[in-house]
Amino acid sequence: MIIAIRKPIGKWTYVALSIFGFLIPLLAWELTVMSGVVSHLFLPSPFRVWESLVHWQKSTLWEDIYVSVKQVVLGFVYASIIGVPVGMAIGLYKPIEGLLQAINDFFRYMPASAFIPLVLLWIGIGDAAKVSIIFIGVFFQIIVLTADAIRNIPQEILDAMFTMGASQSEVITLGVVRAAAPDVVNILRVNMGWAWTYLVVAELVAANRGLGFAIMQAQKFMDTPRIFAGIFVIGLLGVLFDLIFRGLSKIMFPWKS
Repeated sequence: MIIAIRKPIGKWTYVALSIFGFLIPLLAWELTVMSGVVSHLFLPSPFRVWESLVHWQKSTLWEDIYVSVKQVVLGFVYASIIGVPVGMAIGLYKPIEGLLQAINDFFRYMPASAFIPLVLLWIGIGDAAKVSIIFIGVFFQIIVLTADAIRNIPQEILDAMFTMGASQSEVITLGVVRAAAPDVVNILRVNMGWAWTYLVVAELVAANRGLGFAIMQAQKFMDTPRIFAGIFVIGLLGVLFDLIFRGLSKIMFPWKS
């Protein structure tokens, strides 16, 4: 049977396919381990990873999750609070675009890890340093994507509002913000994923707790199951945050579902 382009499928069919999407690589992983092609030191079995996760849960897992979630959320929230308005201003006003677009593009291509020495020098080695690295990692991306979302609003909509007597502030609040809001929420959803990718980098900065720190400690002691467990926990948390954003988007913008 040929799968039609964009043809909808049933909810439970979608759920079943999602489950199979996880089971297939898990089965391939188990078969690879059983075949003995790769040493257990480098590729532990799923069961050993599960055992490591259970053991971790009995010690510091929940504290590590709390620390990492706190750092990711703070870095992301600060970047969003500043980045979204700046991106809107760049998308709306050409003078501001001329002033900020080039320098934003300059900084957004710099890896966040390159700022670690400066962050240590300026801020120190506390939690603020980790939050700052995550902030740097997503801030410039939020600006450029938000600016693009604003530019994609048809000019005819804004012209029509001005023709009907709307003021500039009304055009921004009633036209621009409402038109761009679904895209901006989606931009934030994507950048939350990027914030999680910068977590391990951030926790290289003299950390003594957190998921990234636990992964790096496991690497020092060749505890491969703990490394896999930490990666999977980060992945699960990322999926959870993604589902939260998707749910909020459906509630706030039902016409986009």
